[in-house]
Amino acid sequence: MNTLFIIILFGFFMSLIAWIGLITLSIKERILRKLLLVLVAFSAGALLGGAFLHLLPESIYQGGEPIIVCIWLLIGFAIFFLLEQFLQWQHQHKVPSEYKQPVGFLILVADGVHNFIGGLAIASSFMVSFEVGVITWIAAAAHEIPQELGDYGVLLHSGWEKRNALIFNFISALTIIPGGIITFFVSGSIDTTFLLPFAAGNFIYIAASDLIPEIKHGKEDYGESFLTRLGHFSAFIIGILLILMVRIIFG
Repeated sequence: MNTLFIIILFGFFMSLIAWIGLITLSIKERILRKLLLVLVAFSAGALLGGAFLHLLPESIYQGGEPIIVCIWLLIGFAIFFLLEQFLQWQHQHKVPSEYKQPVGFLILVADGVHNFIGGLAIASSFMVSFEVGVITWIAAAAHEIPQELGDYGVLLHSGWEKRNALIFNFISALTIIPGGIITFFVSGSIDTTFLLPFAAGNFIYIAASDLIPEIKHGKEDYGESFLTRLGHFSAFIIGILLILMVRIIFG
């Protein structure tokens, strides 16, 4: 199958996750809040698993010097830190009623930038092999679910109607496709394997500075039993094991 077609197809599948906000129309807020924290824990594990069990080993396997790989990892980490600092971009994972300071269009711009960069990383993985691309896609998709729920909540509290919030959130998610297309066409003249450790830095930043703290804040805000905390940790481990399992199957 044509690599460009695969990149566009998987990019479109990723953007469809933006419609996850539809479930908030039928799920009670109390249940949704608990579900979100489980999804956040799972996505944190999947992102860290994707970074350490997939992207970094693949970068070195492709012939990257370890020090260069680490430099690109740090660049990827630093750029996402820069985005949060100067775009006031926060991957919120809370239900709509918890937003007190709406950011409106800013969340769409920031999410569009994030998805564009994600398109670069996912496409570069498919340029290496279909298996590498699938693993990267799974890790990224695991994070997209709670993120898109959060973005949808921000838009609702910014005064957007539900229908418009869903549509524009989906349009913002579609920027992953041009990111993938650009990577495909420049890969002939530029070695795009540096995007693998770059994406690993993105994944590590999101998991360590955003998702895991979000779980800790959730515990402080709502209080949790030992079993609930154990459930969050289990979801985190399952996220890691999922990436490991896919790595073994496709490896």
